[in-house]
Amino acid sequence: MTTARILAVANQKGGVGKTTSVVNLAVALAQGGAEVLVVDLDPQGNASTALGLEHREGTLGTYEILVEGRPIAEVVKRCPESENLWGVPATIDLAGAEIELVSLVAREARLRRAIEAYLPVHAESHRPIDFVLIDCPPSLGLLTLNALVAARELLLPIQCEYYALEGVSQLLRTVELVRTHLNPDLRVGAVLLTMYDGRTRLSAQVADEVREHFGELVLPTLIPRSVRVSEAPSYGQSVLAYDGTSSGALCYRQAAEELVAAGVK
Repeated sequence: MTTARILAVANQKGGVGKTTSVVNLAVALAQGGAEVLVVDLDPQGNASTALGLEHREGTLGTYEILVEGRPIAEVVKRCPESENLWGVPATIDLAGAEIELVSLVAREARLRRAIEAYLPVHAESHRPIDFVLIDCPPSLGLLTLNALVAARELLLPIQCEYYALEGVSQLLRTVELVRTHLNPDLRVGAVLLTMYDGRTRLSAQVADEVREHFGELVLPTLIPRSVRVSEAPSYGQSVLAYDGTSSGALCYRQAAEELVAAGVK
């Protein structure tokens, strides 16, 4: 039985800081000494870009794992920012995977089988993986379903803006269906508040509303709306590498520590 914590980072609402959070939490966890694997399941490949992973068309990645059944060991790459941070890139080929998966056997469990097969391989050649972070596309299709079946925890990023909780109930219903029919181990592991603007009353109100709804599942640290956080991916870096003393970097480090602590409960 693996001890790796496998988290699907999902919210079908776009623009909530999902990919940004995957990248920066992964780097923070790796800098803290954890062995981390990031699986990019979003055809846009933004996590791959920010982690400095090659993901041009034709690059082997999550498409080949899901559709062709290739082992993760053939496509995984070490990320430049940390020797214990690994990534599986996503290419634009993945955009067609939703349709191609429909006709495949056990289509919703293909990522889970690939991860389960890879964890002992990685442990043998390096050391055991502590965290797997799966960056989901902003939809509730077969790609996100594969992530929810593979994961044991949902990490839910919610932005501190209007309509923050809109669509979350639909995602939680999907999680409940997955738990009932496909993955009884799945649970909401943590909620991360993103794009917090301390100058506005709205941000504070949304944060209070989310805490009221999710209770102690909400990580205490709020991720601020930050120019540095926004700029970093265009340099193929996390904000921790781009400007490690910025408020965004400090908050992601703190949130990573809280995420580790949340798993100890």
